[in-house]
Amino acid sequence: MPATYDAILPAPFGKIGVRTDGAHIRAIVYLPEHVEARAPADALTQQLAVQLEAYYANPDATFDLPLAPAGSDFQQRVWQAISAVPRGAVTTYGTIAEAIGAMPRAVGQACGQNPFPIVIPCHRVVSARGIGGFSHHAEDGFYLDVKRWLLRHEGAMLI
Repeated sequence: MPATYDAILPAPFGKIGVRTDGAHIRAIVYLPEHVEARAPADALTQQLAVQLEAYYANPDATFDLPLAPAGSDFQQRVWQAISAVPRGAVTTYGTIAEAIGAMPRAVGQACGQNPFPIVIPCHRVVSARGIGGFSHHAEDGFYLDVKRWLLRHEGAMLI
């Protein structure tokens, strides 16, 4: 698994694997603590590492990174709606679905396909009945622990 990443960066909740094409970030992946870190391979992964550290120090820090084009038109609409949710706030799958004329389950699937978590803050989308899933994981464990950490870090009220 680690060989497929251009960098594996430390995070307060584990590690973050990064894939690039040299000019764009292609994927950001949450990884557990036991995965061995790998220093940034190029200027782009170093830029992401610096911006992530700024975010960990201050949840109001912003990201300015070249992201590889990804996703269907529908997924991009969902990700755009997610990106509009301010730090410290949450919204529901249903609220986004209503805003873009979709079904909540489809919004949830698009959230789970987000290739740029943290940068496109899908952790800010929750279920009407609780925290919801995260990265296609609905059961308690590593991924929901990451979601909880991110929401606490940003000052969001947990459901």
